[in-house]
Amino acid sequence: MSRIVFITGGARSGKSRFAQSMADADGGKRTYIATCPRDLDEEMSRRIGAHRRERDGTGWETIEEERDLAGALGRCSGSRGILVDCLTLWVGNLMYEGDLRGKAVTEDEIAARSREVIACCRRLPGTVIFVANEVGMGIVPDNPAARAFRDLAGRCNQVFAEEADLAFLIVSGIPLELKRGSKL
Repeated sequence: MSRIVFITGGARSGKSRFAQSMADADGGKRTYIATCPRDLDEEMSRRIGAHRRERDGTGWETIEEERDLAGALGRCSGSRGILVDCLTLWVGNLMYEGDLRGKAVTEDEIAARSREVIACCRRLPGTVIFVANEVGMGIVPDNPAARAFRDLAGRCNQVFAEEADLAFLIVSGIPLELKRGSKL
């Protein structure tokens, strides 16, 4: 049974660096599951390239999966450390998929998908680390799509934080431990 770690914080707070250092410390085979859609634009391609270069030659395997996190985790059975970066993009990808189908994703659906991912983790050895942005600490967005995204990301974060064995909030590069051990 895996140890689940949830790491959240604002944009550019140091979440990914902290998560990767935690995974590196565990040793063994490590897998990075990237949820960012490929080729969004030139700037995002540069960011993806920078993340890849940080892992080059360090023994990381990368799986790029925008929506099927449970399936991607199923392909990581030999890994002792798995890093999923990030849940916030995953939520956005699920919203986009729902829009293409003409059906909005609900908070209950996000919670169910999140629990499905957690259930997959519990069958794996080692540590699974999830990174997510904390998007609910600012102003209320001025449009329905942005409010829906904020609400879905918040619900996703709640499920993962509740189920996690460890949870951290990263502020200005400093990890603040939110939870250790048993569920809330």
